[in-house]
Amino acid sequence: MPAPKTEKSAAPTSSSKPESEQSYEQAFSELEQIVAQMESGQMSLEDSLTAYKRGNTLLEFCQKSLADVEQQVKILNERQQLMPFNAENE
Repeated sequence: MPAPKTEKSAAPTSSSKPESEQSYEQAFSELEQIVAQMESGQMSLEDSLTAYKRGNTLLEFCQKSLADVEQQVKILNERQQLMPFNAENE
């Protein structure tokens, strides 16, 4: 197996903070940047693989964040009682 590179030429340029330190918006923005870089076709295979792995991690974080928020969203019914949000009722 080749030794890891110490310098990344076209790797994702945004802050690679652990997801626990990022907001949803920061993670989503970084994910968008990674997608744009990968779509440009200018990344090496190794950098593309690294970017793909980071993008996958960010995607999982964003999906989990959205699921967590969805669980927190409540709506008032006709009797002014809080009910869990149900997207099928929209």
